Amino acid sequence: MQTVYTFGGNAPHEDERQKDKTVTGGKGANLAEMASIGLPVPPGFTITTEESVRYLNEGEDFSDTLRSDVAEALTHVEQTVGKRFGDAGDPLLVSVRSGARVSMPGMMDTVLNLGLNDETVQGLAATSGDKRFAWDSYRRFIQMYSDVVLGLDHGLFEEALEIAKEDRGYFSDTELEADDWEGLVTEFKDIVERELGKPFPQDVNEQLWGAIAAVFDSWDSDRAKVYRRLNSIPAEWGTAVNVQAMVFGNMGDSSATGVAFTRDPSTGERAYYGEWLVNAQGEDVVAGIRTPQYLTKAARENAGAEKPSMEEAMPDAFGELARVFDLLESHYKDMQDIEFTVQQGKLWMLQTRSGKRTAKAALKMAVDMVGEGLIDEETAILRVDPMALDQLLHPTLDPDARRDVLTRGLPASPGAASGKIVLDADTAEEWAKREEAVVLVRVETSPEDIHGMHAAKGILTARGGMTSHAAVVARGMGRPCVSGASGVSINLAERTLRIGDRELTEGDVITLDGASGEVMAGEVPTIEPELAGDFGVLMEWADKHRRMNVRTNAETPADCRTARGFGAEGIGLCRTEHMFFDAGRISAVRAMILADDEAGRRAALERLLPEQRGDFAEIFRTMAGLPCTIRLLDPPLHEFMPTRDEEFEALSDDLGVGVDHLKRRASELHEFNPMLGHRGCRLGITFPEIYEMQARAIFEAACEVTGEGGEPVVPEVMIPLVATKRELAILRALVDRVAEEVFAEKGTTLDYLVGTMIELPRAALMAGEIAEEARFFSFGTNDLTQTALGVSRDDASRFLGEYVDKGIYSRDPFVSLDVDGVGQLVELAVERGLSTRGDIKLGICGEHGGDPESIGFCEEVGLDYVSASPYRVPIARLAAAQAALKRSH
Repeated sequence: MQTVYTFGGNAPHEDERQKDKTVTGGKGANLAEMASIGLPVPPGFTITTEESVRYLNEGEDFSDTLRSDVAEALTHVEQTVGKRFGDAGDPLLVSVRSGARVSMPGMMDTVLNLGLNDETVQGLAATSGDKRFAWDSYRRFIQMYSDVVLGLDHGLFEEALEIAKEDRGYFSDTELEADDWEGLVTEFKDIVERELGKPFPQDVNEQLWGAIAAVFDSWDSDRAKVYRRLNSIPAEWGTAVNVQAMVFGNMGDSSATGVAFTRDPSTGERAYYGEWLVNAQGEDVVAGIRTPQYLTKAARENAGAEKPSMEEAMPDAFGELARVFDLLESHYKDMQDIEFTVQQGKLWMLQTRSGKRTAKAALKMAVDMVGEGLIDEETAILRVDPMALDQLLHPTLDPDARRDVLTRGLPASPGAASGKIVLDADTAEEWAKREEAVVLVRVETSPEDIHGMHAAKGILTARGGMTSHAAVVARGMGRPCVSGASGVSINLAERTLRIGDRELTEGDVITLDGASGEVMAGEVPTIEPELAGDFGVLMEWADKHRRMNVRTNAETPADCRTARGFGAEGIGLCRTEHMFFDAGRISAVRAMILADDEAGRRAALERLLPEQRGDFAEIFRTMAGLPCTIRLLDPPLHEFMPTRDEEFEALSDDLGVGVDHLKRRASELHEFNPMLGHRGCRLGITFPEIYEMQARAIFEAACEVTGEGGEPVVPEVMIPLVATKRELAILRALVDRVAEEVFAEKGTTLDYLVGTMIELPRAALMAGEIAEEARFFSFGTNDLTQTALGVSRDDASRFLGEYVDKGIYSRDPFVSLDVDGVGQLVELAVERGLSTRGDIKLGICGEHGGDPESIGFCEEVGLDYVSASPYRVPIARLAAAQAALKRSH
C-alpha cells in the first residue's frame, strides 16, 4: 500500500486515496485537492496516517519502504522547485507539519526552514541576496526544531532573544540586523549543546527524519491524548506528516504571512476575516509574538487601527487572495480556514480546511448557505455539531448590569463567564475538580494548556490575536475567550496580576465578555438566551427530518417549562424520589420508613399523598397533554434517614419515638451495597402501600387536570429495577387496581400505560417475557451500564480516564453508550420485546439520551424516543435528525 503521496508541480492527483482524509489527513488531502484545481500550492508530499500507526505499534522505527518512498518524493519536490535538499549553494528548505483526519489545534507545532545548517545558511544568504533574512530563518529553525523535535524549553531561546534586544536597546524582533541574528544562532546552538550534551544536528536528512518521528510521536503525547479524549477521537486514526517546500513571508516588506477565514468564525457573517503580518512567518501570527494587522480595510476602520490592512498595503496579492477565498468556498461548500504566504509579491496557499466556528456562527452559516443555494437543508442539519448548541443554551451577561471594566482585549470567542483567576493549567484543573468556577489567565496559551482550558469557564490572554492558539481552541470548546489584552501583566512568582492600574491575586473573581472583549472585576449578572432566528430555523428543519421523538428528564414544573421551551415532546423520566427530599416532606418519609407496621406506614403515606398529587397535577398542567413517564420510588430507603444526632432528636420529637429506637431502626436498614439492594420494584413488593400511594396520587392528579379541560392526560407509570416478569405482574396488578378505584371514585376513565425501566442485564435477556406485562420499555442506561460493566458510576472517575487513555474504552461509557457491550443488551431487549408485543413503546431515559453518538445508536435499533435533561433537548433534537438522515443515506 502506498506510503507517500506527492502534490504540486506535475504530481498526479487522481488517486482517490490521496484525497481521503482517513489516509492523508485533512491537511494532506486538501493540499492535493487545492493543487488539483490549479491553486498556487508549494510542492510537497504526505506520509499516510497508516505509517504513523505502524510506527507507533511496531517499535518506533521506519520501514525501508518508507525511507525509499520519502527519498523519491523529495526528488519530486527538488525537481519542481529547481533546488536540492542540503545543497550548500542553493538549498531546498522544507516545512514539516502534522495532519490528522480531523483538525487538532496544537497537537504538534510546525517546523519551518528545515534543511538549514552552517553551510546551507550561507547559500540561502547568497541566493536571496539578504543575509539578514537567511540568519533570521536559521535562528527560527533552531528554536522550533529544538522545542518540537529535541524537547527543549522554548523559553530558553526566548530569554536569550529578549536579552539580546535589551542589550541593543531594541523593542521588536524586526530591528535586529543580520549580524545580530548570526550571533544569536551561535548562542542558540550553544544552548542546545549545553542542555543535551551534543551539538545541534547539521545533517539535513537527520533533521528531516527527526521531524517526521516527532510528528508520529506527537500522536501519543499527553496533550494529544487529552484532546482525543475530549473530542472522542480514536487512537487508531493516527496522523499524517506533510513535508512541503518552503515559501518565505519574511523576505522583506513585499512578503507577508496570514491566517484567514472566508466568513467570520465568531458571528458567521459573510465577510473576509483574518490577520496578517508583513515580513513574517506563519508562527508569528498564531503564536501572538507580534500584534497582527487586519486583513480588510473595513475591519481596520471598525477597529480604529492605524497600521494598513492587507487590502490597502498589498492590493494585488489581496485581490488574488479574495478570488481564492471565493473559489475554495464554492468548491468545498463550507467556510474555509486558510493559511497563506506572500513571497515577494506572489501568493502561495499553504492550507485550507473547514474552519472551526462558534455555535452561533455555525447556525448562521448553515442557514445562510441554504439561502444562497450553496447547500441543501439536509447538509445544513448534518453540518452543525449538536454539542455545539450547548454554547447557545446558557446565560449571557445582562446588558443592564453594572460593569467594573478593568481592560479590553480582542473578542476572540463569544459568551460570558465569571470565575476565580487561575494562572496555570494545572491549577485550573485542580480547582475545577473542587467544583469552583475558574478563569484561566495566561500571557499566551500553548498546547500544553489544553487540560486547563477545558476545565476553565473562560480564558484570558495578554498576547495573541483572533487566530491565536487560545482563540481557536476556545471557540472549538465553546469557552468565552478574550485575547490580546495588553493591559494584563502577570507575576507568576507572586501569583498576582495587574490589570490596568489594579492589582489582583489568584483566586479573585473576574468576568469575561467574549463578545465585547471586556474584562470586568467581580461577577456580573446574566440573562437567559433567546432561541429564535437561525436556531429556530435549523430546529424546524431538524424536526422535519427526524424520526424519534425527544422527551425530557424532569420532575419539577420549572424543569418542565424549560424543556418545553426547548421543544421537548413529553417527559421520559420523572424521578419521584427527588420530590421526597423536600424539607417539608422528609419527616413524613422518615416516619413511613421507620414505622413498625403497615398501619404506621399508611398513616405517614396519608400525609404525603396530597403533596404528591399536587406535584403530579402541576407537571401534567405544564406538559398539557404530552406523554409523561413517572417512575415510582427507586432509591434505597437509608438515603432518607437522618445521620446527625440533632436530626434524630428532631425526628424523635416529631414522631414521639425514642432516639435509641430510631437509631436502631436506621441501623437495621443499612445495606452493604445499596445500589444493588432494597430499592426499586423490591420496595413495591415488600411495602406495596408506598406504590399504592404514588399510583393514587398519579391517577387523582390526572383526573383533576383532565377535568379542567384541554388535552386529556395519559400517564405512563414506570416500575423500576424489574428483573423478572413476576415482579412486574404483581406491581402492574397493584397499579391497575388503584386506577380502577380512583376512576370509580371520580366517575371517569383515562387511558394510561404501565411499563418498566430496563436497567438490569437479566431484564434485557428476559425482555420477551417481561413484555407480556409491559406496555413500554424505557432503557435506564445509567444503571444498565453499571450493572453490565460491574462499575460504580460514582467511583469510576478515579480510573476511567486512564482506561480511555489506554484504549480500553474509546469514550467514558457513562458519557457515551458502550455500544459493543451495553448496546448489545439494549438491542437484544428491543428485539425480544417487539417479538412479544409488536406495539410496545421503546425509549431511553439514561444520561446517554442527550449524547449525540448514543442517539445515533438509538436510531439504529429503532427506539421511539430519547429523553434528555432540559438543556440537552435541542442537542437531542438535532442529533436525532442527523441520525435519521445518516441512516436513510
